[in-house]
Parts: sequence; structure tokens; C-alpha cells
Amino acid sequence: MCALQTQAAPVTQDQQALLVLNRLGYGPKPGDLERVKQIGIDNYIEQQLHPESIPLPPALSNRLAALETVNQPTGAVLAEFLSLRKEAQQNKDEEGARQQQRQFVTRLTDQTAEARLARAIDSPRQLEEVMVDFWYNHFNVFSGKGIDKALVASYERDAIRPYVLGSFRDLLGATARHPAMLFYLDNWLSTADNAVARGKNPGKPAGLNENYARELMELHTLGVDGGYSQKDVTELARIFTGWTFNQRELATRGRGFYFDPKKHDNGDKHWLGRNITAQGQGEGEAALDILAMHPATAHHLSYQLAQYFVQDQPPAALVERLSRRYLETGGNIREVLRVLFSSREFSAQAGTGSKFKTPYQFIVSAARAGEVQFTNVRPFINALNQLGMPLYGCQTPDGYKNTQSAWLNPDALTRRITFANALASGRLPLNKVDGNTMESTRNVAAPTVLDTNTLLYTLGPAISASTRNTIESSPAGLRSAMVLGSPDFMQQ
Repeated sequence: MCALQTQAAPVTQDQQALLVLNRLGYGPKPGDLERVKQIGIDNYIEQQLHPESIPLPPALSNRLAALETVNQPTGAVLAEFLSLRKEAQQNKDEEGARQQQRQFVTRLTDQTAEARLARAIDSPRQLEEVMVDFWYNHFNVFSGKGIDKALVASYERDAIRPYVLGSFRDLLGATARHPAMLFYLDNWLSTADNAVARGKNPGKPAGLNENYARELMELHTLGVDGGYSQKDVTELARIFTGWTFNQRELATRGRGFYFDPKKHDNGDKHWLGRNITAQGQGEGEAALDILAMHPATAHHLSYQLAQYFVQDQPPAALVERLSRRYLETGGNIREVLRVLFSSREFSAQAGTGSKFKTPYQFIVSAARAGEVQFTNVRPFINALNQLGMPLYGCQTPDGYKNTQSAWLNPDALTRRITFANALASGRLPLNKVDGNTMESTRNVAAPTVLDTNTLLYTLGPAISASTRNTIESSPAGLRSAMVLGSPDFMQQ
């Protein structure tokens, strides 16, 4: 007698549409499911792979253009930051100087966060925003370290955003040369052992710093199992001596990265089995070329992309196909993603809820589902802090994880439900009063209470029949919060 076999229910078009909205973006806004089905899932994916073809809404463009500090040249922001910091240090007993510094830092923090969150919530170029988040975590810079608070907006704008779907080698080079990375991982201080320091300790040997070289191989390219040794770390650090910037030059003349031959180790190096002859800055460029096209890098990046878009433990066969495509195309990120999104492994995730949203994904997707309007970004900043994922606030170079094990715990769930209740009931002070970012008592621009039926319609198959029944049998005032706080909504 044959054993009875259960057959999985066929995946619906709504589930397929929801998959691409959740994975290539931050979930649906009202009407998005219908729009994706109308143009076709394949066409939607192709559009997202070419964000330059998707116009931004005028309201979003105008909003971004009005963010003064985010749009200023890197040097101008740093100059104001250094000037106010110096004045506060010189006038320690004067509250006015310290207050000016705090106000500038608050404005800078708020505008940087507003630029990121406004795009993530309202931009139709959803895949671009997802990849900005992905690559920022991959090439993480902690904003809380010294002058990096004044540099992270420029770092995201100039070193991350332009390259998120292009050449990995271009992205790698842009991050390597940006002052934010040079400062964060201390390469700006790294010199040959026989070089001398300038500034506070002129004439004193500065010495080699291996921080950037180590993370460049372990995190940015080859991966922790990439087949390199401690000797390779030291040799790579020697290769990158002289890659630096000068704070004063950046602040006064706008001069960012430059190569300083006086700091460079001109000796021959033996790195990854290769003899590297002295050629100044060219040594570092050659090293980036080698790392970008190394098979271990192809595998490391392919694994991370498959983990982000498919499963926490991605299928080995998919990772192998992505790695091959990476090497075939010279590290073309768009082409690797095209293979990923057309794969059977990706399509098989429709309706599974196999990825658990990070706090950032949860907050942005909730704001999108509720079509929330905001002029005060502070409630979102505070919520990310409370959920353990401060924006630009990961202190370690490996960035934030995107796996369930990193974010699923009882305390985190309680905090998410608290946020969902505050957002759904209109109790978050999402709008400035008289231009002030301080708290308001009611949400003026968005509905006071998010409409449950609209949320359920927007999210479609994301909310299961059993969860809908539970919501519908609950008090009316709790229903919208229950949608956003449900286990179904926290999965994607």
C-alpha cells in the first residue's frame, strides 16, 4: 500500500508579487501588489535592476534637495564640525558653545537619517535602497567614531550609492579611498616603519596599522576562510601605507584621499603567493584588482547575497551559480542579481516567510504598509535605537546581520509590538510643530489611526487566514497594531 503524500499548495500570483516586493524592496505600499501583477513580475524585476529608468516622485526629490547638510560637500560639513568642536573644547565652561555643537550634530544626524529613511519608505527604486543598506553593512563605517559623524552622509552618497548595482571593483575602490573608511579603520595613520609622524608627535615613527588590511580581506572580499595568513595581512597593510587624507586639507580645500609617498613602504612585498614590486599607489590598486576578481571573493559575496535575498542558510548550488556569474562578468553586481532573482531557489521562497525582518526592514515596511507621512524623523531614529539597530551605529566592521538568530528574541518582539501599537494608533510624533523636531501630540499628515482594512488589503497574502481571523475577532482599536505586530508581518 502506498503512503499518502501531501502536495504543497501551488504558489499564487499574489504570493509571487509579494515575494519580489518584500525581497527586492521593503514591502508593499497600498496598490503595489496590483501594480506588480499588472506589469508582470519579470518586468518589475528588470525595472528594479535599472533604477535610473524609474523617476523619483517630485515630492521626494524636493525633500531630499532641501536637506542642506546631506547635500553639502564633504569638506564643508567637516569644516563646520571641526570648528564647533574646537570652540566647544576651548570654551568648556560656556554652555552656548557646547549647545551650538550639539545642535549641529543633531541636525546632521537627523538629516542623514531622513535622507536614508525617506528614500527607503517613498522611493519607487526599492532595490536600489535595499542594496544601499546591504553594501553599507558590508563596508560598514561607525558614525560614532570621531569625525566619522561628519563623514557618513558623504560616504553613503559618494562611495556606496553610485555603485550598488554596478562593478564591485568600483565599489571596493570608492570605499577604500573615502576619508570615512580611512579614518574608521585607521589606514590614514598607517606608515612604513621607517617613516616619521607629523602633527602632535613630529619626528616620531608612526608605524604600520593592519586594521584596514585585515577587514579588507576578512570582510570586504575573500571572507574569513579565504585562504590568507597573518603574513598576508601584514604585507597588505604595507601595500596600503600612504593611502591617507588630511583633516585640515579636506576641511579647508575639499581635498579628500591622496597618496603620500613619504608614508609608503617602498620595499618589495610577498602577498597571497605573489611578489609585489614597489610602485607607490599602484600597489594598492593592483591589490584591489586581485581581491575583486579572486574566486574566494566571488564565493563570499555570492553567499552573502543569497543569504540576504533567499535564506539564512542559502543553497550551495545557488551560491556556486552566482559565483560563476560574478567571475564571468568581471564582478558585475547587476548580472549576479539577475541570476539570483531568476533562480528557482529564489522563486521557491514565495509564501514561505523564510526571512525574518531586521529592525530596519520592520520599521520601513510598517511605514510603507501604512503609507505613513512624516516630517519628524526622530521617532524612527529612536525606534531603531530601542530595537538595537541604530542607523549608522554598528560599532564593529562587520555591520549588522540580516539573519533571524541575530534579531529574534522575546525582548525584541515586545519592543516591535510596542512600536507597531504606537505607529498604528497615531501616537508617534511624526510631524514637526512650527519647524521644531520636538514631540508633537498627534500625527497631523497621516491618518490618526491606520486603517485595518487598508493594511490587510495592502499586505495581501502576507497575513494568513488564521491571523486575519484573530485580528477580526479582537477589539477594533487594536486591530491595526495587531497586523503590524503579527508574526506574519515580521517575516518576509
